[in-house]
Amino acid sequence: MRWAVPAAAIAVIAGAIGAGPVIAAVQGDPALPERTAEQLLASAAQAGRAGLKPMSGTVMQTASLGLPGLPEVPGMGGSSPVALLSGSHELKVWYGGADKVRFALPGRMSETDLITNGDQVWLWQSDENRATRVKAGSGERGEEAARAHEALPTATTPQQLAQQLLRRVGADTVVSVSNTEKVADRAAYQLAFAPKDPSSLVKEVKLALDGETLVPLRVQVYARSAAEPAFEVGFTSVTFSPPAAENFTFTPPTGAKVEETSLAELLKERRPERGEGFEDAEKLKSEVGTVGEGWTTVAVIPVSEQELTGQGQGEGSSGAGIGAIGDALLKSAKPISGTWGSGKVIQTKLVSALLTDDGRLLVGAVTPEKLSEAAGRK
Repeated sequence: MRWAVPAAAIAVIAGAIGAGPVIAAVQGDPALPERTAEQLLASAAQAGRAGLKPMSGTVMQTASLGLPGLPEVPGMGGSSPVALLSGSHELKVWYGGADKVRFALPGRMSETDLITNGDQVWLWQSDENRATRVKAGSGERGEEAARAHEALPTATTPQQLAQQLLRRVGADTVVSVSNTEKVADRAAYQLAFAPKDPSSLVKEVKLALDGETLVPLRVQVYARSAAEPAFEVGFTSVTFSPPAAENFTFTPPTGAKVEETSLAELLKERRPERGEGFEDAEKLKSEVGTVGEGWTTVAVIPVSEQELTGQGQGEGSSGAGIGAIGDALLKSAKPISGTWGSGKVIQTKLVSALLTDDGRLLVGAVTPEKLSEAAGRK
C-alpha cells in the first residue's frame, strides 16, 4: 500500500485552490503554526516526495451509510467487503520500510495478517488455522506485487482515502483550514472540503494531517442528512518510530495448515467470481461511462437486473453470494420513471443507485433526481 500522500495529487488540489475555490480561515486557539491551504499543501507535497518514515498504529473504520441488511458473501466471513460497509472495524499496521510491512485485521475471535519481510511473504488466517507462504515468480514483483494487499480482506487507510479525495477537489469546492485539531493524541491540521452543488449528497469531507509529519491521520465524510460522519477512517493511535523487528517475523503455529502458493494464485483465490452473465473485468471496465464531473459525477455501468442479482448461479458460490446482495438492495429500491424510461432507485446517506429497465446501472454521491437526469443523457 502507498502510505505517503502522492505529490501529484497534492499538486492537483493546490492548482485547484489557486484556480478560485473559496478558502475560509477557521480561527481558534492555535495548537500549530497558522498556514494557508496553499502553504499546507505545498509542505505536504514536499513530505510526500521524501517518503514515509517508519511508523505503526491502529486504524479504525466506522460506517453508517443507512444500507439495508445485507447477506454475507460465502467463504469471506465477517471480514468481507460487505461487512466493512457497516459498524466499526479495526486495522493494525506496521511499516518498517518498503520491504517490511504488516497488516492485521482482527475479526470475531480471529485475525488475518499479511506480513512482508524482504522476500518472505506470509498470509495468516487464524479462523482457518492456515498459514500461506506466498512466493513471487520472476515476473510478479512488479504489477502483481503492487496489488499484494488484495490478498487481505478489503480495508481502507486514511492515506488511501485521502488520495481519492485530493483527486476530486476542484473549483466546485469550498475549502477551509483549521490548526487546532487533535487526532490519535497528536496535533493536526484539518482541511475541510464542501461541495457547492446542492445535488451532491456529501455535505463536507474533512482531512486531518499530522502537524509534524503531514501524514493523513483521519478522513471523515459527512452526509447532508446527518450530523455525525457517515463514513470515517482514521488512526486511534500512531507512533512515528521504527517498529520492533519481531513484528515482521512469522513462524506458523504448531498444528497449523501450512501451504505455499504464488502471488497470482492467491489473488485469484481471494477474488469472488462474477459468475455467468458478466463480461471479463477489463472489458467491463472499458464499457463504464460517466456523466457530469467533480462531486456530482455519475458512473454508468451496462448491467441487467439478472446479472446484478446473480440469477443462474449455483448455491454457495461467491457469485451467488454477491447476487444475494444485489437482490437485497433491489428489494429496498423504489420505482422511478422519466423520459428515459423506468427503473428502480435506492438512496443511502452518501450514495444513490438507479437500475434502469434498459440495462444500465447509474451510481453516484448524488440525489435520485440527479441520477434520473443523468439517465436521460444516453
